[in-house]
Amino acid sequence: MNSFYMQQALALARQGESLASPNPIVGAVIVQGDEVVGRGFHTYEGVKHAEILALEQAGGKARGASIYVTLEPCSHEGRTGPCADALIAAGIRKVFAASQDPNPLVSGGGFRKLVDAGIEVALVPEFRDEAEKLNEPFFHFMRTGRPLVTLKAAVTLDGKIAAPEDNTGWITSEVARAHVQQLRHGSDVMLTGIGTVLADNPLLTDRSGRPRSRPLLRVVLDSQLRIDLNSRMVQQTNGDLIVVTTSASSPDRRHALEEMGVEVRVFDGPGGRVDIRDTIRLLSERKYLSVMVEAGSKLNWSVLEAGVADKIFFYYAPKILGGMHSLPVAGGSGKRSRLDAIVLERTQVHVIPPDEFAVEAYIKKG
Repeated sequence: MNSFYMQQALALARQGESLASPNPIVGAVIVQGDEVVGRGFHTYEGVKHAEILALEQAGGKARGASIYVTLEPCSHEGRTGPCADALIAAGIRKVFAASQDPNPLVSGGGFRKLVDAGIEVALVPEFRDEAEKLNEPFFHFMRTGRPLVTLKAAVTLDGKIAAPEDNTGWITSEVARAHVQQLRHGSDVMLTGIGTVLADNPLLTDRSGRPRSRPLLRVVLDSQLRIDLNSRMVQQTNGDLIVVTTSASSPDRRHALEEMGVEVRVFDGPGGRVDIRDTIRLLSERKYLSVMVEAGSKLNWSVLEAGVADKIFFYYAPKILGGMHSLPVAGGSGKRSRLDAIVLERTQVHVIPPDEFAVEAYIKKG
């Protein structure tokens, strides 16, 4: 096994970021002797899987060759035929894969089909973590049946997201905000609360300028339907905005929003609030793989309290607001005891020169 070719396959897979959802991103490289004869990466619009594109490029040179692929070749009939069958028919001799497909319809079935056909199959464990990280939302969705929910915030060193008075300007730098746009581009859904919409009138769009397989969906939790019909979100919607409310909201307001092309859903939760779990369930049913929450202190806590958040991505600026009235990253009722604190694990620090950093960590479940 030549690591160089697997690195090429992973690089190809990255080219499919945000172009494959709800499918995984996959890269494939076919090698005959010491020559790369075929390359491919998957995009949802392109339909064909990475292995098929690589086989088409390789042509007759695929016979007796090796293929390096970032994910186990599929073995079931979906929008396309099974990739495992195509590899067998093309005469591939060896398959090197970085990770096993978590999809229950595949999950080892592709490997078994290849082995039964006399093809040598090898998992490459040193690349497994990198390959799974590339497809983190897909792996999470296949294992749990729901999207990966990331709570993102820009905070001061003392954990504040807003001052009690003038909140013009930004907490973090332009460099950090550009990094956030990369996260947005990699997400299927942006979720926020009505407080943020009323305060900031945001668009919450993908400003990376890079193509996507489907539009970035914006979801606003608004229990009383206070959203302004003239807000930028409503005015510029194009089938990409859902406002989730409660049965206590005005039917006339619901109708007015729907007339403007906004989808309105009613999910009653505790305390007269929107049910966050039902909201995530709706997104699961529509096969959205990843949700990024950009909201205020109160909703941030509600997301944590409801247990729907899977990870956090907090951007820290070298600033201190202090005081008792500046808003913390997560407000609400909070925990009454340090023993009850929400615990994070697998923490990773991302340095953002010259003086900022971001903390990525996963919420410990159970």
